[in-house]
Amino acid sequence: MKTLKIATAQFENRSGDKKYNLSVIRELAQKAAADGADVIAFHECSVTGYTFARHLDVSQMLDTAEFIPDGPSVKTLTAIAEELNIVILAGLFEKDANDNLFKAYVCVDRNGLVAKYRKLHPFINPHLTPGNEYVVFDLLGWKCGILICYDNNIIENVRATTLLGADIIFMPHVTMCTPSTRPGAGFVDPALWANRYNDPTSLRQEFDGLKGRAWLMKWLPARAYDNAIYAVFSNPIGMDDDQLKNGCSMILDPFGDIIAECRKLDNDYVIATITPEKLQQAGGYRYKKARNPALYKDIIGQENTPEQKVVWMKEK
Repeated sequence: MKTLKIATAQFENRSGDKKYNLSVIRELAQKAAADGADVIAFHECSVTGYTFARHLDVSQMLDTAEFIPDGPSVKTLTAIAEELNIVILAGLFEKDANDNLFKAYVCVDRNGLVAKYRKLHPFINPHLTPGNEYVVFDLLGWKCGILICYDNNIIENVRATTLLGADIIFMPHVTMCTPSTRPGAGFVDPALWANRYNDPTSLRQEFDGLKGRAWLMKWLPARAYDNAIYAVFSNPIGMDDDQLKNGCSMILDPFGDIIAECRKLDNDYVIATITPEKLQQAGGYRYKKARNPALYKDIIGQENTPEQKVVWMKEK
């Protein structure tokens, strides 16, 4: 495997405005490519917007969703990738020929679709169908996987994707700054975003505290460390429908260390150099080899009825 330069981005998307969102994706991809990035990753539903979908009925969802790979947005992403000679990962709502709806994330290069993944644990709209498979694919000599937002909170998903061979897992999100049963959680006042240039300190305290980054740091480094993978986390910043999001898109190495992070209170991207030697130097590599599945395969694989509760969805 060769050294790879990956960018992760954050931006303030507009709900349902694909033309605008794709224009920002192009702008950030162009800048990242000029800075030497081979790949750039954007957040969950970065093409379509996300949180507004909780208000949509099935007809509106079908109007918003697209076929993959033949829909206009994937074709536009491919054209951008070809023009800039950069691999692009971005998210959108997908529909199939039978009008099933999915939360999808795609990887495209200059030749078209490289990989597509469907979120396993969608919740933003009741008409979404869960995905039913993991995805691992080759990208520029590396084995990569994708897990969207909530999927990463079920630790078995990350381990399974790793055991299927992924060295890099792209983790697009729309997360943080929402109510929860955990202490310190909650929405962030949109007025702080509107006043961010005059008072960045108050906004940064909210974004970096337990409503935001401090919660992320409780679990995201562990996913990278335990599995000895590179984790590419992408998250929007600014208003997503009526919710304020805190960005802090970042890349973590197999040691669980942050090697690049967006810190602007604005659209931004950062680039990290991905090197293969860390994959075997990290402790997680040794721990995976030390596994003894005979002890726990029947425990981990026992029957369970999935139950997914999202507190802020009920509150809204």
